[in-house]
Amino acid sequence: MTDTPHVLVIGGGSTGCGITRDLAMRGFEVTLVEKGNLTHGTTGRMHGLLHSGGRYAVSDQASATECIEENRVLRDIASHCVEMTGGLFVQRPEDDDEYFQKKLEGCRECGIPAEVLSAEEAREIEPYLATDIKRAIKVPDGAIDPFRLCVANAASAQEHGARIETHAEVIDVLVEDDEVVGIEVKHDSGPGKREHKTPGTTEKIYADYVVSATGAWAGQIGEMAGVDVEVRPSKGVMTIMNSRQVDTVVNRCKPKGDADIVVPHETTCILGTTDIEVEDPEDYPEEQWEVDHMIDTLSELVPMLNDARTIRSFWGVRPLYEPPGTGTDDPTDITRDFFLLDHEERDGLSGMTSIVGGKFTTYRMMAEKITDHVCEQFGIDAECRTADEPLPGSDDFSVLRDYMDEFGLRSPIGRRSVQRLGSRADEVLKTGEPNPVVCECEAVTRAEIQDAIEQSGSDLNAVRIRTRASMGNCQGAFCCQRMAHELYPNYDEETAYSAFDELFQERWKGERHALWGQQLSQAMLKYSLHSTTMNADHDAVRTGDAIDFAAFDGGTDAASESGATGAAATDGGISSPGSNGGDQ
Repeated sequence: MTDTPHVLVIGGGSTGCGITRDLAMRGFEVTLVEKGNLTHGTTGRMHGLLHSGGRYAVSDQASATECIEENRVLRDIASHCVEMTGGLFVQRPEDDDEYFQKKLEGCRECGIPAEVLSAEEAREIEPYLATDIKRAIKVPDGAIDPFRLCVANAASAQEHGARIETHAEVIDVLVEDDEVVGIEVKHDSGPGKREHKTPGTTEKIYADYVVSATGAWAGQIGEMAGVDVEVRPSKGVMTIMNSRQVDTVVNRCKPKGDADIVVPHETTCILGTTDIEVEDPEDYPEEQWEVDHMIDTLSELVPMLNDARTIRSFWGVRPLYEPPGTGTDDPTDITRDFFLLDHEERDGLSGMTSIVGGKFTTYRMMAEKITDHVCEQFGIDAECRTADEPLPGSDDFSVLRDYMDEFGLRSPIGRRSVQRLGSRADEVLKTGEPNPVVCECEAVTRAEIQDAIEQSGSDLNAVRIRTRASMGNCQGAFCCQRMAHELYPNYDEETAYSAFDELFQERWKGERHALWGQQLSQAMLKYSLHSTTMNADHDAVRTGDAIDFAAFDGGTDAASESGATGAAATDGGISSPGSNGGDQ
């Protein structure tokens, strides 16, 4: 072991990125490995809620208290990732008065600011709430961008010397004499500025200590190391609507259940969620009834959802942990607290600790606890500073106000760009070059795209995570190819085509359960644009073969003869992978 211990963190979600930042700030040499892009797992598939703790104020007060504490911290250190929308717990006529009172008292016991509003006062805040609601409890919920937050943590970690390896899947945990000494990874691509890794090659990375922050996948990593980690993955399906039907987080004030929250997020609303225990965290796609159930049930709170357009659905897997001896048949009864598993103390395997359970809102607290634990292993006395030092982009957010003055509050493009970039706005936007809009839905300009490419290389899904480009109403129909164009002249044609295809397919994944009504027409337009005009499902442009355009524009008789229908056409050329939709 060198004088500076090397710690290897597995998992590039919120907890893994937070741990990497904290370790690096305390002087450790740190390597983070993630099998996909940052936020590939549960973090990139959450509903964007910054918890006040109100959801747990009755059932899990320890978690509720942690949430309100970290809610205040994140508002301070990650201001460019947070929108303090406020939250309402709304009671309908059929909902229990006793539970409403328990919710109010629980919030106050946990230190969560809570105010009772009449139905009229609640509708003054949210005019589209149902007219028959009884009352509501106002709490400091918010919306948070998980992609931006993880990238900011990773950027801070790199600034403190950490190595971030994305697209590096762990295929083995290296154990020698009952001690974990490292891992073996398989590289799939070489994103970012790091040394290029040939896809398919493997690498053994040795370290003095290994931390598994892999959430629902912790059991799989534990199995590689020869230990049992009792994670119970619980699937939650979410649906994204085409606009912000509400500007406040709206919760149903009743005991645990599915379809009880609407979260305004950027230009959309996210409806959530279900809670279904699964075995494999990657092999349980959402079903149509889950999407229908969400819309039908939440329309009881916000009736206009019945007539709104859905643009995609997706699912994530909660990494619930059940300590031995506390078995329950209902995953919703499992605590949302987090647990630190020291495998030397627990299993006789030294050199490795897993952190499981928890919530996105408490990621920083989880990172602090496990970094404290790693410090103890090496006898290092170093204080945590992550609750006090702002993340990159939030360190001088007065720049936002300056830019709002400069743009006169009249430029939505300028406002959205500065909100995303925070204190980096001046550095990114004042380039002196033409700066047209690349993604109209999310108001992302060329300067932001080019800045993200500098950080992510040719991986356009990583660019998407950093900018939100292609994540709006059209789901990349009009901007995927523009994003690929921005790779020129630094990348060749083959690389640009491959990046375009990968981005477009990732966008397509989450749309298949939203294909009805106006959204089916939107999908047909998108299909027509990409399969004909852009030739996305045929390589004739590259090989010289002919394209039968009559197959797309042969008139009603031709359509009848071929038996083509709108629904069939959406699955006829551009492949529609049956996976989970991945992210927002």
